[in-house]
Amino acid sequence: MRLFAHGYPLLTNLTHGRAKPTDLLDFAYRHELHGLCLHVLDGEENSLSRMTADELRAFGEKADALGLDVHLEISTTLRADVDRAVDIARTVGCRNIRVYSRYEGMLSTVMTTIEADLRYLGELADAYDLNFDFEQHEELKSFEIAQLLRRIGNPRLNALFDFGNMINAGERPLPALRALAPYIRQVHLKGVRIVPEQNGCGHYGVLQGSPEDDLPDARMLFELLMLGQSEPQVIAFALEQENHYVAPAFRQSDEAEDPFIPYRDMSETHLPPGYSLDRMIADEHRWAENQVRHVRGLIGELRVLADLVLAEAGHATASAPRRLTA
Repeated sequence: MRLFAHGYPLLTNLTHGRAKPTDLLDFAYRHELHGLCLHVLDGEENSLSRMTADELRAFGEKADALGLDVHLEISTTLRADVDRAVDIARTVGCRNIRVYSRYEGMLSTVMTTIEADLRYLGELADAYDLNFDFEQHEELKSFEIAQLLRRIGNPRLNALFDFGNMINAGERPLPALRALAPYIRQVHLKGVRIVPEQNGCGHYGVLQGSPEDDLPDARMLFELLMLGQSEPQVIAFALEQENHYVAPAFRQSDEAEDPFIPYRDMSETHLPPGYSLDRMIADEHRWAENQVRHVRGLIGELRVLADLVLAEAGHATASAPRRLTA
């Protein structure tokens, strides 16, 4: 299982200059992770989007020296933004880019626009040996994304499955996972409290595995680990702790057959009531490390269960001493 650090758990630190992208490489290395998923805008003036070519190459060289893979993320499928992300990826030495769309309009129109964007992404992927993973990001249902990817049929275009974003699209976690399963290459791990709103549901970010977390994260993790035949299908499980993130409902249970999809801003977590900036900056580090411990503990429990199943079947167990791969 390939665990990756993610920029979002330290977003306040990045936004206010208390951490820089290179510090996240250090975090991933220090915790023996396999890589880093980082938005090109994270860090404001220190972000990858503001770096010179020499600075980007230095960032990529540091990641390579630490044995870390870098996966980039952008919050758009607009051509100009995608073209810039591709330039950054090629300079850094990255081959995987997460995207999602933020169009407003009737669902049918939005789907047509996204399909055209994805076909352009496929051309770039083929030309530059890249992979694009489209995230279900609160407004589209998982089966709708699967329909788009199936119609396009480019093996370099797949999906990123987020543990909580299906809630805002009016879906439940396990059915959403199964609808998108054939295309899932990357995953965002996080905790979510489900918040009913009128005829839909929003979600509130909580610590993964905490008593407030409403998601069946052990079951989802198991099903995601089982994807693939001769080798794992999911290449990156990103630790995207989003404590105090607020996301409203986007799809309603009584919506029309072709509903209106409102515009959404990029994800952002504001200071919770009663929090100072300094406290948020300090707590982000604690929460990020908390998630590393939680997920590794969950992996350990799954491994014990696997050993028991193998033992009952008369096979050798997986518990021989060796370095944990996650």
